[in-house]
Amino acid sequence: MRVTKYGHACVRVEDNGAVLVIDPGTLTERAALDGVDAVLITHEHVDHLDVDALADALGKRPSVTVHTHPEVATRLDALNGVVNTVQSGDSFEAAGFRVRAYGGWHAEIHPEIPRVVNLGFLVNDSVYHPGDSFDVPEGAHVETLFVPISGPWLKLSDSVDFVRAVAPRRAYALHDGLLGDAGLTLYDANLRRLANCEYARLEPGTAVA
Repeated sequence: MRVTKYGHACVRVEDNGAVLVIDPGTLTERAALDGVDAVLITHEHVDHLDVDALADALGKRPSVTVHTHPEVATRLDALNGVVNTVQSGDSFEAAGFRVRAYGGWHAEIHPEIPRVVNLGFLVNDSVYHPGDSFDVPEGAHVETLFVPISGPWLKLSDSVDFVRAVAPRRAYALHDGLLGDAGLTLYDANLRRLANCEYARLEPGTAVA
C-alpha cells in the first residue's frame, strides 16, 4: 500500500491499482485526485472539501464514489448521486479498500462557534486520518497515523497526547498548511522528541510505503 501526503489535510492511498483520496480541500493540489476511484470527506470545511475539484474529477471519471457523513452529503447535491453516507462506527468498502469511520464531531474551536460533524477514517486497518479531531480509533492497531499539528482548535500538547493515545508505529504531520517555516520547524522538533514513535512531516507529493 502506497500513501502520499498532499497539501494541508489531504492523503492519497493506492493499492493494486486502486486510488482512495481523503480530504482534497482548497489547500490541496488538484493532482491529488488524478485517477481517483473513491473519495472520503471527514467534514465540510473548505480546507477539507473542494466541491469544484470533486466535480472536475467526476467529469473525468464518472465512476468515482464519495463517502461522507449525511450532513456533509447535503452540500454535495451537485455531484449527481455518487455520494454514499456513513456514520461513526460504520464499516464499508471504498474502491476495494476496507474503511471504518470513527468519532463524530469536529474539535471545539470556541464555545461560541458551532461544531460540525467530523468522521475519522481507518483504511485497511492500517492508516488513520482523523480529520479535525483527536478521536482515538478504539480497538484498532494503527500502523500509520496522520496527526493534526496546526489550527485554531489545537495546541502542541493535544497533538502529542493524541499520538501517544493511538500508539502507532509511525506518525506523519497533517493539517500543516497554516504554519510558516518557523512554526513547522518548532512543531516538528517537539513532536519528534515527544511522540514516542517515528514522526516526520512529509512535503506535498511525498509518498511512503
